[in-house]
Amino acid sequence: MSNELEGYERKYCQLSAKLSKACIEAAATHGELKKQKVSEIKEGIEEAEALIRKMDLVARSFQSDFKAVLLAKVREYKADLNHIKGEVKKIVSGVLNPSARDELLESNMTNVMQASTDHRERLMTSTERLNRSSDGIKDSRRTMLETEDVGVMILQDLHSQRQSLLHAHHTLHGVDDNIGKSKKILSNISTRMNKNKCIISTVVVVLIVVITLILYFKLS
Repeated sequence: MSNELEGYERKYCQLSAKLSKACIEAAATHGELKKQKVSEIKEGIEEAEALIRKMDLVARSFQSDFKAVLLAKVREYKADLNHIKGEVKKIVSGVLNPSARDELLESNMTNVMQASTDHRERLMTSTERLNRSSDGIKDSRRTMLETEDVGVMILQDLHSQRQSLLHAHHTLHGVDDNIGKSKKILSNISTRMNKNKCIISTVVVVLIVVITLILYFKLS
């Protein structure tokens, strides 16, 4: 996860805790002070909404496998902010309706604090779970990249072996050409030797005939 997104998350969690505390304080106040508290809370909600929009933009800039996890975290923050907005509506209705205000102070004060605490705990648990999921995705991506590197090394080795085989093939092709030329040369030598044998045989036969004729005339 980028440092930018982590910074937005940290700011939002701090602001969310501050807003929840302000809601409880606003529920315990009266008159203009309550209105001032509600106004401050609404300003804080606008700031929180801006942080959530920034987190959403950063989350959507990631790749699809990691983006789904980050968007789920953004949805958790939106749900948390909606819960705070609901508390503000109750407080505002208490401002407009005194009986509702008294009922909120007397019977719902503990519930508001407990609900806020429970929601914080659920948010933290969900965030931890999503962080574990994102870590698992990081490990998977790391394994995939390592596997890709091994695949590239294997392909490079196979390419090198292919080049060696092609070189050996060209060498054998050259040897075949040389053997063919040698066969032609030997064939020509053999042909010439046969011609020379014929010539020598003819000369020998002619000499024998001549010698025979000479001996015949001398003896006769």
